[in-house]
This record gives sequence, structure tokens and C-alpha cells, in this order.
Amino acid sequence: MPSVARRYGSGDAAGPFERPSRSTDDALRAPVVLMVSGGADSTALLVLAATSALDIEDGRGRAHIARERLHVLHVNHRLRGIDADEDEEFVRDLAARYGIPCTIRRVDVAALAAASPDGNVENAGREVRYSEATRLANELSAQLGTPRSAARILTAHTANDRAETFVMNAIRGTGASGLSSIPRRRNRVVRPLLDRTHDELCEFLRMRGIVWREDDTNADTRYLRAYVRHEVMPVLERRNPRVVASLSTTCDILSDEDAYLTAVAARTLRDLTRRTGEGALALDAARLSACEVAIARRVVRAAILEVCPDARLEARHIAQVLTLVAAGAGSASIPMGAEARVEYGLLFLRARAPKAHDFAGWLEVPGELPLGDPRPGRTSAHLSARLLPAPDGADIPALALSHGREWAGTSVLLDASACGIDASMGGRLWVDSPHPGDVLCPLGMHGQSKKVSDLLNEARIPAAERPLVPVVRTSPTGPVVWVAGIRADERARCTSRTSHLLELSLRTA
Repeated sequence: MPSVARRYGSGDAAGPFERPSRSTDDALRAPVVLMVSGGADSTALLVLAATSALDIEDGRGRAHIARERLHVLHVNHRLRGIDADEDEEFVRDLAARYGIPCTIRRVDVAALAAASPDGNVENAGREVRYSEATRLANELSAQLGTPRSAARILTAHTANDRAETFVMNAIRGTGASGLSSIPRRRNRVVRPLLDRTHDELCEFLRMRGIVWREDDTNADTRYLRAYVRHEVMPVLERRNPRVVASLSTTCDILSDEDAYLTAVAARTLRDLTRRTGEGALALDAARLSACEVAIARRVVRAAILEVCPDARLEARHIAQVLTLVAAGAGSASIPMGAEARVEYGLLFLRARAPKAHDFAGWLEVPGELPLGDPRPGRTSAHLSARLLPAPDGADIPALALSHGREWAGTSVLLDASACGIDASMGGRLWVDSPHPGDVLCPLGMHGQSKKVSDLLNEARIPAAERPLVPVVRTSPTGPVVWVAGIRADERARCTSRTSHLLELSLRTA
């Protein structure tokens, strides 16, 4: 987010004899990938990058880019037959004319779109272009030995593109982020031509005697952008000839304000987070409901995307979650597998509903049992068991109590014999999820029985998480020994007569 000093130019420049830092040196050597389609705007981008000063957001302001840093990328979408091949050849020749290396990537965008949920060719093409640009920037960074973050990917978006996107998003319905339209910079992607119009760039090319390629599909008003460009913008320009510049200024204002609110929402999300887990997040629902609605919307959106980056969010989904928060109870499903539930004063957000019984199996004593099927990026958990001789002269019940407190219930000491484990030969215990009707005698309740479901309810374990609580039994149909991390059974407790201790531990890694 730019400060007032940075945006409006106040502040002192570095001294003339100041030694450049390592990060400055990296910025001056890092690759600059030019995304060039062959149209007028991207052709102008290539020419300007090779011959003029551009601000690529590397801290130098408007400056010439060293030729050896430049690299052209052209993605052939294979949508327009021979015309697409001629675009490719045009870009290759233009890059060679200015002595800039050129990489061509050919992708069957139609096939990708057909396989995508929305079938949108434009979206598929855009995703492919940015994906290929990112891949190329990473490859070049590795070759040059510069940090990936120092690389730049330049696109040829203009003030016209920005105004059109503003109108398109307004037609669809959006918030401040959508109305901010195309940002000047997002991470490594920089758009140095946003202050120039398409007509200005065409005139620049004519003055240089440089031709460009025309894409006939840009005139097809069945596409929303083409409709806005050819049908809507001319009407607005008749009313205000400077509408493109006006909308660009509006986008800058909205972008700055959106960045500020996003930062506030990020801090609020951190403050409200009470629990985190693999694909799950719990927020303080009462404090969230007390937030200003503008911040609450952003917090919910950011939280959902944190647990489920592929969630397809719309304003109605955010409103639905906030309705649950205001009511203090209820649940809702969000497209692409995200779930929201309010209970126990918390808003629980999850990427998917957990599966019951996906870790059922025998726990050898001594031994270890993985809980579930660990996958890349997931936190793995396991149960372990071992046998220990009771220390001579020790107060065994007090030792077991102290151990449980030290490990906050994630590890317990039980009487091995009471759990059916032979001290000399070992044995095994059965582990699975809670069953309907499960009963135990919770440790400390002096033999009184309680349903496992009631125990989990009192421990405030959300309903969606209960199938993931491991229950240790003497056999698949035997009595419960330990509801892992919650409570052990009174009948398996250590006594002064205990000769061997069974240590059961629940660990995550």
C-alpha cells in the first residue's frame, strides 16, 4: 500500500555515494518478462520497454530497463487457426528485431475451458497466460541467480482496459475490490501503461512505422468486454470525453482504500482467530458480529479463502455466513467444498466435511498408529503406546495425574493390566471413531457412566469434528479405554497396586 509520500513524491532520495544494497543489485539484474500477444497495446509495450523509460515498480521510478533483463513471452491459445500461428510469428520477429529473447508456449485453451467448471474460454486463457508467465519468470530467476520476488511480469493493460473492467464489474455486481479494477501492481505483475490510452499507443506505433496484429474476436459483442468496449463506452464518452481518465482516477482512489481496508481486515482476522487446523479455522463469533460490517465482510471472505482457496465466493455467501454469526447458530455450505457453522460462540470454517472411521485399526503395544492417510500439505497425527514399569516407592496415582496435566490431556498413564495388556508380552488396542451409543466411565466421576457424545459436547468439540476424535478400545466391540485428548476411563486408572504403566499419546507433526 503506497504511503502519501510515495504516491505524491515527497521524501529524500538516496545519497549519491550510497552503496547499493544486495536487494537493489538483485532488482537491477532480475528478469523482466513481457507478455506480448501481438496486438497494438502489447506491441507498444515491447517497443517502449526496449527503447524508453518505464516505471516497473522496482523502486527506481521511470527508468530504462537493461536489455539483457528483457524476455518476451507469447502464448498461442490455438483458438484461431492460422491467424494464431501468424500472431506467434509476428511476435517472434518483433522480439528478434529488438534483440530480445522470445519464448513461445502453445496451449489448447479450448480443451482446458471444456474441462473447467464454468467452461469460460476467456478465463481459461487468462489463467494460462499468467501461469506460463509465472513459470518463465521463475525459470529465468533461477538461471540468473536472483530472488523470484525481484522478477517482474509486465502486461500491456491500458487506461481503456481499466475503465472497461470497472464497467464490467459494475454490471456483474461487485465490491470495492472489483471496482478498483485492474491494479497497477499485484505481487510481481506490473502494468506500466495504465496511464496511457489505446489510441495514444496506436499513434505511438504509427509514428514509429510499426504495424501490429488485430484479433477479430475483439469485435464480437457476444463477449462482455467487447460489448462494453463497442457499445457502452462510446455512449459514456459522448457524455464525458474524459470518462476513461475519470474512471482511472476513481480506480486509483478505490484501490488505495481497498488496500487499507484489506490490511485492517487482516489484522482483525488475526485477532479473532481462536483455533486453527488443517483446512479449518475458528473465529470469535461475538466479536466478529460487533465489527463494522465493511470489515466483517472482508474478514469472513479472507477466512474462507484461507481454508479453501478454491471457494467460489459471491456476496450472497458472505452475507449468509454473517447472518449465521448474528443469529449465533446454524450452518451453511459454500461452493467448492467450504462449510461454515456457528456453535459454542465460535464461527467454524472448514474446507470439507471430515470422514468418519478413516483411521480405524489396531494399535500395537508398544507401537504407533497413523491417524488417517497423510497427504502432502496436511498435518499428520498418530497415536503411540508404550509400557513402563511403575517406579518403586512412587505415588502412582499422583504420578499419573501430574503426567496428564503436564501434557494437557494429549498423553495419559493408565494401568496396563486394566487395559488388557500383558506386561511381559504386550498386546494391542483398537482405535476408531466414536460410535452411536458409546459409553464410558469418565476418570474422576467415581464410576458414573456417560455417553461419549455427551462428553464431546461438554468438551465443546464441534459436531463436524467429532468423527475425527480417536477412541481407544480394548477390542472393536470392547469397552472404551481413552477418548484421545479428552478423557480416560475410570476403570483403566492407575492405582497404588499398578505394576506397569501404559502410556498413550496423541501427537501431531
